[in-house]
Amino acid sequence: MAKAPAKKASAPPATPNRERPDEPQPYKASKAELLDFYKQMLLIRRFEEKAGQLYGLGFIGGFCHLYIGQEAVAVGLQSALDGEKDSVITGYRDHGHMLAYGIDPKVIMAELTGRAAGISKGKGGSMHMFSTEKKFYGGHGIVGAQVSLGTGLAFNHKYSEDGGVCLAYFGDGASNQGQVYESFNMAELWKLPIIYVIENNQYAMGTSVNRASSEDQLYRRGESFRIPGIQVDGMDVLACRGAAEEALAWVRAGKGPLILEMKTYRYRGHSMSDPAKYRSRDEVQAVRDKSDPIEHAKKLLEEMGVKEDELKAVEQEIRKQVNEAADFAEQTPEPEPGELYTDVLVESY
Repeated sequence: MAKAPAKKASAPPATPNRERPDEPQPYKASKAELLDFYKQMLLIRRFEEKAGQLYGLGFIGGFCHLYIGQEAVAVGLQSALDGEKDSVITGYRDHGHMLAYGIDPKVIMAELTGRAAGISKGKGGSMHMFSTEKKFYGGHGIVGAQVSLGTGLAFNHKYSEDGGVCLAYFGDGASNQGQVYESFNMAELWKLPIIYVIENNQYAMGTSVNRASSEDQLYRRGESFRIPGIQVDGMDVLACRGAAEEALAWVRAGKGPLILEMKTYRYRGHSMSDPAKYRSRDEVQAVRDKSDPIEHAKKLLEEMGVKEDELKAVEQEIRKQVNEAADFAEQTPEPEPGELYTDVLVESY
């Protein structure tokens, strides 16, 4: 008996043309601006190198995740923010973001060494730094947790009509978390003012993004939620700043969230306890030689007429600042034992 022909599936309705942000252009920085970006990136680099030394000497305990190689991302993006109303939240690789937000290196280093003068009174350590004054809401040790919390911060910006935007950082590993997609869905439904920043440093903890993600073009991760994305050279501070300008214009116009995938690279292991045997030294050195964000900015400054002597003076001043922060962090007192019982609950008790 002949079978009836199968019914043809009806064609899905045509997807309407969605508005997308313009392709961002590198920021046209003045010499003074670029020199400031250079100083900030160099401060992060030298600070993190010193933190690595202090960890090796036993002054820093627990986990410690360094930001070396990724400096252009935090500096380029956060230089475009309005410090009076915008908020920032990130994961546990957070020292660089705090420095880029102008927070005193002394209180950051003191937090790393668990001292009372630290920004979280020595109780948070490397992964749990916080500054409500600067609208910096952590430092979070749970992978991907900051994405849903950042979505909540964005909801607050919209609810209170304060004009603020949340910048929520997470990595290529966290981009596969379920809570990330729940956050994307709500953020687009409610047109929340949030920029999701994926710092794709290629390796998550120790697995290449190409082996761990079926879609390794992470800027496309929001497409099923109608969230546009932009892929950015995260090793170029001017490209990062240009992308921030475009993203902020999009979000501030009430168009909802946006994803920025920052293609960057970390030179050190995932944390200080990671020997990073999953990649070769030649690979790391090749990135340093071809794409280092600080050397790139230095070259641009030299083309603008900044002399080698001036750059050497900057280097000396930064090293002095970092050494002073380290001395402070080693010598300032630890918290009193009674501090174990404070900051446990929000309300009075």
